[in-house]
Amino acid sequence: MHQRSVVRVGATLLVASLALTACGSRSGGSSGGNSGSATKTAKIGVIAPLSGDLSALGLGIQHSVELAVKQANDSNAIPGWKLEVVPKDDEAKPDPGKNAATALSSDKDVIGVVGTLNTSVSQQVQPVLAAAKIVQVSPANTGPGLTQGANWQTDPKRPYPTYFRTCTTDAVQGPFAARYLYETAKITKVATIHDKKAYGQGLVGTFTEEFKKLGGTVVAAQTINPDDSNYNAALTAIKPSNPQAIYYGGEYPQAGPLSQQAKAAGLNVPLMGGDGIYDPKYITLAGKTSDNDLATSVGAPVEALDSAKKFVSDYNAAGFKEPYAAYGGYSYDAANAIIDALKVSLKDAKDVESARQATIDALGKVSFDGVTGKVAFDQYGDTTSKVLTVYKVAGGKWTTVETKAFEEK
Repeated sequence: MHQRSVVRVGATLLVASLALTACGSRSGGSSGGNSGSATKTAKIGVIAPLSGDLSALGLGIQHSVELAVKQANDSNAIPGWKLEVVPKDDEAKPDPGKNAATALSSDKDVIGVVGTLNTSVSQQVQPVLAAAKIVQVSPANTGPGLTQGANWQTDPKRPYPTYFRTCTTDAVQGPFAARYLYETAKITKVATIHDKKAYGQGLVGTFTEEFKKLGGTVVAAQTINPDDSNYNAALTAIKPSNPQAIYYGGEYPQAGPLSQQAKAAGLNVPLMGGDGIYDPKYITLAGKTSDNDLATSVGAPVEALDSAKKFVSDYNAAGFKEPYAAYGGYSYDAANAIIDALKVSLKDAKDVESARQATIDALGKVSFDGVTGKVAFDQYGDTTSKVLTVYKVAGGKWTTVETKAFEEK
């Protein structure tokens, strides 16, 4: 989940314009080339943690969608229609996420949703939006079951035709990490810990399967409670097995302190996690002993992509207080995937509700060059891109180790 440039406050007028563009339930911005003619309104919801420990990621998602929508309105991308953004805070919790989805689905003008951040939240959001035929495009969910069902490994079946995502999944991310540790770092003994949530548990599961297949040994497997702050019980259980690394499934609010406590307990080995720990706040929480800790994240570093230069420039110029964070590029692409579909579904539509099914159909056929690379979806709604990156903490910052496409063996 994370990399970001420092965002500086831009011009006051531009900030004001963006505030009017898409915050809360306000207008989606100027109508561009509509020249004052009557326009209809279509709303794109955002469901993400806009408060709490993971708000840095959630606000990056929200603002990236706002930027995409403002640009669409300014260019009159959908003649006769004005887009609005409606952000909803899911607090990174399933029940608030479900409530957010219920509120959006009851609004006749909502045509799509970007979100969520957390897999466990999406499990509650998916059926609500699907019942209303509202498309959902996640920039961050990595749980394989969201697109291929509970038996995704043996009998993949798409649960909801309304659900898509622009990021790759833990079916790829876990094995990608396992291959790096075993083949590149030459680590053969690993202990695993996860936070019992859908994301963390799934990530550790796919990592473990691949690591063992490669010939590695999982010498200990422990869990923690995400509400706890002291992880000595799990670390004490792991220490006698002398792992060469700890692989953690979860997010940075717990991973940072876990890393710090592991080193203090004498486990002077790298902690590696998925995109859930890839954030500067992880380093802040983990402290000076976090050097050499590792993370994987979806895609290539946004700042390194030629395709993302305009997005980064436009985002920084917009004056958002929060950085675009790990999922800004994927959120911008998710919003533009919906907008691309709306160019088809809203073209002759009288209202939003009658265009929802056509939006689902059009989204499945979307294909364009986005900020993060090619944006297109397979038969399950998964992104066709399988690029990931390994990062290492060095000198108090995340640094890129390697970026490559994952290939099945």
